[in-house]
Amino acid sequence: MTDNRNYQKELDKILEKLSKENKRPTLLLHSCCAPCSSYCLWYLSRYFDITVLFYNPNISPESEYFLRAEELERLIKEMPGLENVRLIVEKYDHKEFLEKIKGHEKDPERGERCTICYEMRLRKAAEYAKVGGYEYFTTTLSISPYKDARRLVSLGEKIADELGIKYLVSDFKKKEGYKKSIEFSEEYSLYRQDYCGCIFSKTEKENIDKYKK
Repeated sequence: MTDNRNYQKELDKILEKLSKENKRPTLLLHSCCAPCSSYCLWYLSRYFDITVLFYNPNISPESEYFLRAEELERLIKEMPGLENVRLIVEKYDHKEFLEKIKGHEKDPERGERCTICYEMRLRKAAEYAKVGGYEYFTTTLSISPYKDARRLVSLGEKIADELGIKYLVSDFKKKEGYKKSIEFSEEYSLYRQDYCGCIFSKTEKENIDKYKK
């Protein structure tokens, strides 16, 4: 069955309702990096009290993990309007990712391995949200033109149903979200990585670059 939902319109309705009711719910926002978070934080901080969770055990090497975490911390400190945003940087555990995707090392990019990776990160965010009493959780991942919002929403809503919390439906690449994230990256001189994070996406990027040469 084809999913014809318009996630941006669904999100617009939620935000409009919050504005009318003058409510600011709590939101646990999973972040993959500072560039992707820039637009999401600028957009959502007007409506929610946000805690950002940096949890991405797929990232390799370890130095890349902490570089992205440090850039995210700097963005939150420097971008106006984010004074009350809290950041949680989860410990780096690459073995956890490798165990989860065992048997899928040769999957193509955007294949089943990526679905497993999305689910792992969304579930951790949902667990944080559940324990912390947050009203919503969501992820910045959908801002990327390389990420399937339908897959992310499907996973997010499934996990939300399991844990009894709310997933904030979103496709942040809409309303020129991705374009604005690039503009924010330039404005704040953010480090923009050239691969998703895992060793498999890095290798694929390097192979494509070699082919172009």
